[in-house]
Amino acid sequence: MHHFPDATAVVRALAPDEPVILNRPHAARRAARFFVEKFPGKSLYAVKANPSPDLLRVLWDAGVTHYDVASIAEVRLVASTLPEAKLCFMHPVKTPRAISEAYHEHGCRTFSLDTVEELNKIVEACRDADGKPATDLRLCIRLRVSSEYSELSLASKFGCDLTEAPALLQEARQHCDWLGLCFHVGSQAMTPFAYVQALERVRVAIAEAGVVIDMVDVGGGFPSVYPGMEPPPLEDYFAIIHKQFYSLPIAYNAELWCEPGRALCAEYSSIVVRVEKRRGDELYINDGAYGALFDAAHIGWNFPVRALEDDLIKPEMDFAFYGPTCDDADYMKGPFPLPEDIQAGDYIEIGMLGAYGAAMKTDFNGFGAAERIVVEDEPMASLYDGSRKREEADNVVSLR
Repeated sequence: MHHFPDATAVVRALAPDEPVILNRPHAARRAARFFVEKFPGKSLYAVKANPSPDLLRVLWDAGVTHYDVASIAEVRLVASTLPEAKLCFMHPVKTPRAISEAYHEHGCRTFSLDTVEELNKIVEACRDADGKPATDLRLCIRLRVSSEYSELSLASKFGCDLTEAPALLQEARQHCDWLGLCFHVGSQAMTPFAYVQALERVRVAIAEAGVVIDMVDVGGGFPSVYPGMEPPPLEDYFAIIHKQFYSLPIAYNAELWCEPGRALCAEYSSIVVRVEKRRGDELYINDGAYGALFDAAHIGWNFPVRALEDDLIKPEMDFAFYGPTCDDADYMKGPFPLPEDIQAGDYIEIGMLGAYGAAMKTDFNGFGAAERIVVEDEPMASLYDGSRKREEADNVVSLR
């Protein structure tokens, strides 16, 4: 993989016709060390956010040892890339064959579920050759919680209701060596209070079930920085989770887990695109809704942008983007502030695409090629570079 100082150097050296994904391993390494050192428990990487083998190795080298996998393809990927990694199959709906392969061939022992049907499926798929049940299962009951404090809801598809959780916990306890509760407050949770609400539901479920709980997994939702989305420091999230966790009715040696995806890899990647046409305040660029900019098109996500031309000197104005395909849906409303004299042939860097963006590119309509290059400069925004300071008196919570 080629190395350059920054996006401008890439454009000057290559003048690329196709989009170029810029990877910053040092940014992902820094984010991983932040979670490993500061989260008061174990941090699992949510592989779906970006399954790049290069990124997986960066996170492993930085101390991330557990990986949240959501499909048998992700199980195989992590097992082949990081043979010593601990695999946690956290998708609540799995095929029997996927469960069996994960357990018998790849050493996966941790499974998430939210129904009795899924519990029975796991128990049957993990039996040995003689039909004896597994004695080393680690099961996590997924509880449905609110996503009201998050930018993207994950409240409707998975998770058992609070009324269902006690019976499911009691039943699962009969089949496993180690029992946990997990939830997901939604993507990009903009306040630590999201976890207070969720952990209160965990408290009720445990109290009503009356079973020993060995682990509580607060899932993902930890935010990154985007235009118009400035979250509190992650230390505030960690502190309030820590405080709530230790007030739960759980085993004295119970573990606390989290599953960051976006927070570990958003700063890892950006993309360089070229303007192919300008029409008023609309720029036609060579990546879009079917490429790394899916979120910008389909959920109106605003990513940071900057022009890479030295001769663009006029004030900024707001632009919308069209992607390269023939589909009218290949449109990103923005606004994306760029110099008002930007024209066809100019290049733009779009930042914070390491989470989901770089992983969701398709080849629809023949577009999708993108070289990957390592750059050494800082990401366009960061929670971890020391630039976001706040007086201690302003902090939401404290561990003291």
